[in-house]
Amino acid sequence: MLLLAGIASTTFAQVDSKEIKDPKEKYRPIYHFTPGQGWMNDPNGMVYINGNYHLFFQHNPEKPVWGPMHWGHATSKDLLHWDEKKIALYPDSLGTIFSGSAVIDKDNTAGFGKGAMVAIFTHHNHQEEDRKTGLHQNQSLAYSLDEGATWTKYKGNPVLPNPGIWDFRDPKVMWHAHSQRWIMTLATKDCITFYSSKNLKEWNKESEFGKEVGAHGGVWECPDLIPMDYKGVTKWILLVSINPGGPNGGSVTQYFVGDFDGHQFRTEDTKIKWLDWGPDNYAGVTWSNLGDRPLMIGWMSNWQYANEVPTTAWRSSSTIPRVLSLEKVGQSFYVASTAPKEIETAFRPLKKYHDGGAKEVSFEEHLPQAYRLDLKKLKQQAFKVILSNESGDELVIGYREDQNAYYIDRSKSGEVSFNAEFAKTALAQRLLNTGTLSFSLYVDVSSVELFADGGLTTMTSLFFPNKPITKIRILGDKKLEFQELSIAEFKK
Repeated sequence: MLLLAGIASTTFAQVDSKEIKDPKEKYRPIYHFTPGQGWMNDPNGMVYINGNYHLFFQHNPEKPVWGPMHWGHATSKDLLHWDEKKIALYPDSLGTIFSGSAVIDKDNTAGFGKGAMVAIFTHHNHQEEDRKTGLHQNQSLAYSLDEGATWTKYKGNPVLPNPGIWDFRDPKVMWHAHSQRWIMTLATKDCITFYSSKNLKEWNKESEFGKEVGAHGGVWECPDLIPMDYKGVTKWILLVSINPGGPNGGSVTQYFVGDFDGHQFRTEDTKIKWLDWGPDNYAGVTWSNLGDRPLMIGWMSNWQYANEVPTTAWRSSSTIPRVLSLEKVGQSFYVASTAPKEIETAFRPLKKYHDGGAKEVSFEEHLPQAYRLDLKKLKQQAFKVILSNESGDELVIGYREDQNAYYIDRSKSGEVSFNAEFAKTALAQRLLNTGTLSFSLYVDVSSVELFADGGLTTMTSLFFPNKPITKIRILGDKKLEFQELSIAEFKK
């Protein structure tokens, strides 16, 4: 048995030392964004400008449950340390502020000012919803001339009134250089509708996609249309979040790989593909104004139990940001997700092993609460990684050789009784069968994010241990033969 020792016993958090001792704060992550208080769900309006990553988000500032939606706001220079700002957008006479996106209007197409930050969002009118007219969701604009510090709502809102579609929301807007127009990708019931505009104010319907393709277990939400390069060829990725209908229950994100000509999105690949197989990655979209870097962040929860998880002052966090890339397995394109360099380099090596040879490897003694575990080129076999504590809680991440699938079992991981669906084991189909397994596991107090096989298979999962995790055991069916096994501590 191999033992990790000599790690300094240090606790890091987004909160100060007084709050760390507060039981209400025991599940707050260290390097993931969480609001100081209240509720958070979908990431919104992500835009990059002058060295700052802006993250807006669905926010109920008053209570840690879903409620009247505002746009919260945070910024970061390194994707790890977030500075929560004052609320950006408040509800008004047109409704509460549902999801949307933001762009930098470099050429002043909207007339708000050159370089204006423009938010495109869904106004949700709850009174109209109660009247059941189907006209309660409309698309509106707000703009900022000081890089998101203050906002003015456009007097001509809504700019895209509802034509009579009950679910008509979550506009993701991008500049389409070839046609010299703004393209809006909008979730409309259980399909996607594309609109175009020269000025962000007047929108024309272009086409629809999805009625006969993809998963339809629930409503479609939070789409994103992303051009990506594969060996010099541009392909277009369409992300669509769906709730419910995930492979492991509840909410999940599917994607399509195809082509977009400024009018229509087309795909010949009708296979259902999941961006993340875990239970807790939803509504992810990419930052705008980042050039050709497709950088995404998601909401780390699931609508099955999001309002019930055992945090009190605050609820929900974001995933770590992820760089998306296009890979080919056989004749099919797949989207891989990996941690960006900013996050990869934010960990300090603690221990490395080479070759292996035992059936079990154990890490313990002052295990930090935020770390990364990397396993490179393990000879293919069934194995499991057990994260445990002195209370007997166990979170198990592993691989089943007979099914060629990864899994996360949180049935004994601590607090699970708040919802009957939470304790279920999540399974993720592996896309490769190469003879060796490689993965990175990002752990942060109450979450794990698995990036396997270069990010072709990813899984994100919350867990709520009764006490901090203090031990890692890696068990193989046979002797663990690998190129390298390492653990690295997060550098605050």
